[in-house]
Amino acid sequence: MNATATAGSAAYRSAFLKMLAGAALISTTSIFVRYAHVAPTVSAFYRLAFGGVMLLGLLVVRGEWRRFGLRDALWLVVPALAFAVDLIMWHRSIHYIGPGLATLIGNFQVFVMALAGVVFYREKLGWRFALGLALAVFGLWLIVGQGWSALSSDYRLGVLLGVLTGIAYAIYMLTQRRAQLRRPTLTPQVALCGVSLICAVMLAVAVVAEGQSFAIPDAQSWAALLALAFFGQVLGWVLISQAMPVLPASLVGLLLLLQPALSFVLDVILFARPTALTDWIGLALSLLGIFVASQRGRG
Repeated sequence: MNATATAGSAAYRSAFLKMLAGAALISTTSIFVRYAHVAPTVSAFYRLAFGGVMLLGLLVVRGEWRRFGLRDALWLVVPALAFAVDLIMWHRSIHYIGPGLATLIGNFQVFVMALAGVVFYREKLGWRFALGLALAVFGLWLIVGQGWSALSSDYRLGVLLGVLTGIAYAIYMLTQRRAQLRRPTLTPQVALCGVSLICAVMLAVAVVAEGQSFAIPDAQSWAALLALAFFGQVLGWVLISQAMPVLPASLVGLLLLLQPALSFVLDVILFARPTALTDWIGLALSLLGIFVASQRGRG
């Protein structure tokens, strides 16, 4: 094996490990939301405020932030608003139905993204999308649909908020992608930092509007919120953004499914989520459906 091939193999292994670690790290975010003794919108605010400041420090040290200007910020207002709505709903969903299920349902954004492709870019939906959607919906039905009428109103609201989370996240992804295409200075990390800081301001307004307190009540909450920001908003996504250009799209999609899978497993282990065999089958089918749908149109 020559030096070029060896270097390429080493870069591939490094990217694989970074993607694996990044996906595992972001799977913990919903767990930290549960551990923080603050209101859902407050935890969302601190995730973005702490995370944005951490990212800003990283970019300043690297000398990358100096290229960020007012026009860049304006392009990120809509993505930041969509992300704020996403987090407000998702953090509430976590409290109502648990970290695992809330994260799984939020990942249904894959289907919203596909439908957006049809509406805005005239893409075609093939058999992979139909199969993936059928598998995912059937898997979700196995988890929550069979006893829907017996579930509490809060639990049903949590499921609905999880679905809306996926829609808001898809809007965030689409609008941020458009912003980055229009503004070449918005590299993935610069864009993430900009969105984080703008979104933190929006969430601060939401906290005030809800009449909530910004106070962090105890050491556990401080630790959970700092970990939420560092592992979920900074380190996890930095690793993923570095790995994505090197790995095949199919492998990226597969590894990213570690997030909902591990969130579900951690929910069962840490919070004693009642889980029957049908729940595990439903989880597997939903994850398979999300993966199949995400591979539509790829060779």
